[in-house]
Amino acid sequence: MEKLLINGGNPLEGEVRISGAKNSVLPILAASLLCEDNLVIGNVPHLQDVTTTISLLTEMGANLSIDERMNVSVNAASVKNFYAPYEMVKTMRASILVLGPLLAHFGEAKVSLPGGCAIGSRPVNLHIDGLKAMGASIKVEDGYIFAKAKKLKGARISLPIATVTGTENLMMAAALATGKTIIKNAAKEPEIIDLANCLRLMGANIKGDGTPEITVEGVKELKGCNYDVLPDRIETATFLVAAAITKGKLTLTHTRPDTIKIIIDKLKKAGADIAIKNDIINIEVKSQLNSVNITTNPYPDFPTDMQAQFIALNSIAKGKSKVTESVFENRFMHVQELVRMGANIDVNGNIATIQGVKSLKGAPVMATDLRASASLILAGLVAEGDTVVDRIYHIDRGYECIEEKLTKLGANIKRLP
Repeated sequence: MEKLLINGGNPLEGEVRISGAKNSVLPILAASLLCEDNLVIGNVPHLQDVTTTISLLTEMGANLSIDERMNVSVNAASVKNFYAPYEMVKTMRASILVLGPLLAHFGEAKVSLPGGCAIGSRPVNLHIDGLKAMGASIKVEDGYIFAKAKKLKGARISLPIATVTGTENLMMAAALATGKTIIKNAAKEPEIIDLANCLRLMGANIKGDGTPEITVEGVKELKGCNYDVLPDRIETATFLVAAAITKGKLTLTHTRPDTIKIIIDKLKKAGADIAIKNDIINIEVKSQLNSVNITTNPYPDFPTDMQAQFIALNSIAKGKSKVTESVFENRFMHVQELVRMGANIDVNGNIATIQGVKSLKGAPVMATDLRASASLILAGLVAEGDTVVDRIYHIDRGYECIEEKLTKLGANIKRLP
């Protein structure tokens, strides 16, 4: 199993281009199943989850091509297999996103209950209940979702929690349904808006994305289009923390600063100098950081996907801080690994209390999920001596060429076979 070896202590300096958003490209790839023309997707990051989704679409019978700039062209006209097997989707929660498009366009689907990071309960019953409200016949047996519908019908759907993938699945299904669908308590993430923008270019009639109520007026058919996915806000925020934690100076290009306002505010409170111009963010840190309190909540509040990285930052910042995890009940598994490196962290329920220490020490650590991997790499960048991060297959699911990017910025990091 591959590992990352990091020798800490180097401040990061230079320029880094931010990749396309993982959490945008996966639903947009699934949206290709809604039409029989070419959907050409640009700014696609080279990630394991993207590779898995492309393999899944190919297995279903879609024709795919990828050019030298990682533009992915998908044509689903030849799809004859409406099956997403466990072997292909066991590592990826987003695999559930093919359910709505398959059902809306082809009238049937057999989709494995998804896998992914073990960070807490993310029930798919919200997807199933919403599709049932639209007239689908669905049963769950032997770890698979079996769904059929002659024609989905518009419905009023009130989500008990604001689920991102649930909102996306129902929005895609509603695009080809008969009549109007209203999704209440919809998720408001930028990736929802990105998917809606792509669907509108394909001919969908969608309003209200980015608000708690999305209205979709179904159309008879969708067509292909060319669409570039937005920059990855979590990668952007992770590199900003990497600059801050190493007292570095970075220029981040091809970003969307408007999607991470709360991250930028927190880093400024911690003592970072940040300047923004259009799609470029400059960050510099000259002195020890101050610790900051955070509470995770759905967008536009502090993202749960940045909680682990900020715990790493707080572990070497001045003072005491509290980090409250309000989204997932099992997302402090990185804490025990940071403690192995000398961090002073106490967890009580969904609150982690961190007392900043002068320095961390390199140690062998194990990643438990995607964002935990990022936090351990950040800790390794600032720790004294060598840190070996095991189970880095998690990081390859969500960060494009992370060790190459960090190496160009001055980090001493390499992949071990």
